[in-house]
Amino acid sequence: MSTLFRNLFYNKSVFTQMDNNSSITLSLWFDNNAEEALKHYASIFPDSYMSNVNPVVASVNLSGVNFIGINGGPIFQINPSISMMVICESEEEIDTLWHQLLPGGAVLMALGSYPWSHRYGWLQDKYNVNWQLYLGKLSDVHNQKIVPTMMFCGSQQGQCKKALAFYQSVFADYRSDGILKYPNGEMTGQIQHTQFVAHHSLFMAMDSGVPQDFTFNEGVSFVIHCKDQEEIDYYWNKLTEQGKESMCGWCKDPFGVSWQVVPDNIDKLISSPSVNQALMKMKKIIIADLN
Repeated sequence: MSTLFRNLFYNKSVFTQMDNNSSITLSLWFDNNAEEALKHYASIFPDSYMSNVNPVVASVNLSGVNFIGINGGPIFQINPSISMMVICESEEEIDTLWHQLLPGGAVLMALGSYPWSHRYGWLQDKYNVNWQLYLGKLSDVHNQKIVPTMMFCGSQQGQCKKALAFYQSVFADYRSDGILKYPNGEMTGQIQHTQFVAHHSLFMAMDSGVPQDFTFNEGVSFVIHCKDQEEIDYYWNKLTEQGKESMCGWCKDPFGVSWQVVPDNIDKLISSPSVNQALMKMKKIIIADLN
């Protein structure tokens, strides 16, 4: 790996003050097999456990990163615009994960040696979730083993730089670790890779290196857990000012990335049928109206 690429991917100094517990939960949309999928992942990734299962939502912690799976049906399908970068510390670990995740799926970039890594591959598993497996050091990413990675493509091609500026305006703790641009070709000057911190979580982002016929959708979304109504109002207003409101706390930012802005005790709140009925009528969640 080149020095520039390594410094871009994993500069320790940026993350020395990051909270070990990510405040953003990754949400995956499934065609009514969320529990099956998350149990499969929990059996693969070390130090993982299921934390909640009900007919609508399943929850899992995968190597310290929180996920929920939604039994939403076939309306949305996960695509490669948001993938999960998995940092592995040995080739054996990468090879094992590859062979556990790949059956029933498809190879997007073959497992092998690349200029940025001696061992790397990109696959889409049988549930359509995308995984990039990368040989690196966990200490260089503040021990966040799984890093959500946005690929700006389709109608959002070339918008990564603008999106980074937008996220900087939204998240008070936003920190960038530099930008690597495409040096030549059709995407010259667009962002080849970057990483940043937002809301105590590490993200990676890029513009696609080749034209794609897909872009962001609700298949993968990011859940912001808010301590009170003031915080809900802040994130909702920021994300939807040039974005789009949806129902039940869901919204899209100006670049089509989906977010869920919810109270931090949402799991407890939705255990009540009356609260669920009230929630179904809301776009932005109003906590007082749920009681």
